[in-house]
Amino acid sequence: MNLSYWEIQTWLQNIDVTIIGSGIVGLNCALQLKQKQPRANILVLEKGMLPQGASTKNAGFACFGSLSEIIEDLKTHTEQEVMQLVQKRLDGLQLLRKNLGDTVIGYQQHGGYELFTKADTELYETCLAQRDTINKILHSVLKDQVFHVKPNGFNFNHIQENLIYNPFEGQIHTGNMMEALLRKAQSAGIKILNNCKVEDFSEDATGVHIKTNEFNFKTSKLCIATNGFASQLLSENVKPARAQVLITKPIKDLHIKGTFHLDKGFYYFRNIDDRILFGGGRNLDFKGEETTELAQTKRIQNELEHLLRTTILPQTDFEIDHRWSGIMGVGSKKEAIVKPLSEHVFCGVRLGGMGVAIGSLVGKELADLVTQN
Repeated sequence: MNLSYWEIQTWLQNIDVTIIGSGIVGLNCALQLKQKQPRANILVLEKGMLPQGASTKNAGFACFGSLSEIIEDLKTHTEQEVMQLVQKRLDGLQLLRKNLGDTVIGYQQHGGYELFTKADTELYETCLAQRDTINKILHSVLKDQVFHVKPNGFNFNHIQENLIYNPFEGQIHTGNMMEALLRKAQSAGIKILNNCKVEDFSEDATGVHIKTNEFNFKTSKLCIATNGFASQLLSENVKPARAQVLITKPIKDLHIKGTFHLDKGFYYFRNIDDRILFGGGRNLDFKGEETTELAQTKRIQNELEHLLRTTILPQTDFEIDHRWSGIMGVGSKKEAIVKPLSEHVFCGVRLGGMGVAIGSLVGKELADLVTQN
């Protein structure tokens, strides 16, 4: 440790709450805590230069679940549990929009579509057959019909003649959202230290001792909001799931507008700045993508390009501009894990690929836990 007296006194003394992770959950938790306890000394630690994981890497879908995903969820969850999942996603999106404003986060509600390939006839027919049933289940939540049948007006190739349309689905600008959260946190007097990785922590009767790659210090309470990286610090039912993404260069007269799901949501794409952002393919190699390495693989990237050329943009020339990956946190259940781990340690993890939808709400629930204790 090569810290000065000033650095220790200003940043590392008398910390009331330390939050690991400056993503959607971590920053929302910090802001909620500051709102409840304005004089609290709150420190956020981030191992990356930017919020690493999924918060600045996601596709910016403001969604709550495609028809096939909800049907799939009903195989492992009760009807009541599925309704609660959808309600939480909707509540989280409303909280995000209320906290930051639609203009700031670039919110646009062009609706969402689900595509089914010609090879997915069985899944397509199942969705058509169960559409009315799912609409009835969700009516109590959304007070309207959610899923509609629309013809393929986007010239997609090799897919069934109709798409499933959801008018409630929207999209945001992920970078603007995170920049606004960071700006709001800093304006509230919340301290944020980047490039600082927590390696270990231990607890005693008065608080938590934290060891980082740069220094050691003590905090009264600790919140872990690292989602896909949670298994590095916790023994909870959450594991990493990498999502690979690419984006095209601008395409003249791009006719595609909205958010789109393919193959039970394992593939997803949207328009942004006259480009197509396309991600997914984790189902090609579940075990290989159970990693925290922010990298891409030829197998998945080649499949993304192949689907772009043959299915999504079959009559359009395009070039790939950029590729990246993010790390989600998933588990055997879809519910997020928000709970106290001990008297001084709490966690809000396992967002299941729904970070944009539920991140604000999970952050609020985590802050509520801390103040209740």
